[in-house]
Amino acid sequence: MESFAEDPVRMAMSDGEIVSVPSDGWTQLIVYRADLFEEMNLEAPTSFDAMKVAMEKLHNPPEMYGFVAATKIDEGYMMQLIEHLSLATGYSPINADGSINEDTTNLVQLLELYKAMVENSPEGDLYWSQSRELYLDGKAAMVIWSPSILDELGGLRDSAPVTISDDPTTKELAQATGFSTVISGPGNSDGAAYADVRYLGITADANTSVAQEWVKFVVSEGYGDWLSQAPEGKFPVRRGTEAGDTSYEAVWAALDVGVDRKAPLSDIYPQQVIDDIVAGLSVGDRWGVADGQLVNASTIVNSQIMSRVIREMTDGELTVEEAADKIVAEHKALGL
Repeated sequence: MESFAEDPVRMAMSDGEIVSVPSDGWTQLIVYRADLFEEMNLEAPTSFDAMKVAMEKLHNPPEMYGFVAATKIDEGYMMQLIEHLSLATGYSPINADGSINEDTTNLVQLLELYKAMVENSPEGDLYWSQSRELYLDGKAAMVIWSPSILDELGGLRDSAPVTISDDPTTKELAQATGFSTVISGPGNSDGAAYADVRYLGITADANTSVAQEWVKFVVSEGYGDWLSQAPEGKFPVRRGTEAGDTSYEAVWAALDVGVDRKAPLSDIYPQQVIDDIVAGLSVGDRWGVADGQLVNASTIVNSQIMSRVIREMTDGELTVEEAADKIVAEHKALGL
């Protein structure tokens, strides 16, 4: 498994054994105006500190918002952003033994960042739709999005046009955009990335030998066809045939993306951007993975407690510290 991204393999471990084969995945991206960052001599948003400085420097509404944070509590998008940023600051709501984490040190850091994000965002109930629209319109300095935005930035989808100029098919915005996958925070200097990974598993009642051959084919000779189903959402977790080889990444980068028009990612973005995007999967993570607590972590995600309490905080109903304490108390009330 040396040719596979390390953390997607780790997510497939149970009792010390690999129980399924990672086939593809994606990581959340901080999508940012690299041209404006360079113009203002700002560091790329790969850390909490850099994000805070940049959003405050570039916030100039209504012409430009420093960020477009998720605030609509019934949208799963908001919990995705929260989990992404919490991994970066080293906070997990669940302990290794399955109990609720009562240490709010890193949670407070997360809440302070989120409060700053909202203060530098438009008002209202915001979710994935507004963040994409404002970025494509050239009115957002930073958003957090899935890689599904990659083809839209390249002007390949009529239902999500680039409106930064009179030409909805322009690649101007894509060329002015940078991407950060790994973010570091006060409690996690190495950084982390939110990953969504798909796996190929073989059930106990399957024709094992035939299934094994099919899995081998998918992640080798058939890998390009497999990834071509939706390249912008299927990053290769196997970069090549062996450690250090990147031949499968090259195949993926040459696959056509888009809806109304087609073009390979390598025609839209430089190689360094493609390398950085794929590299995020190597450290992709989710709450509870390392300790086998995905079931409890999923319960916490689905409860959307953090979304609701953070909204109460950003609406001024709670202080940061009160919000942290309320999150812990309500997580404990789930009875995990």
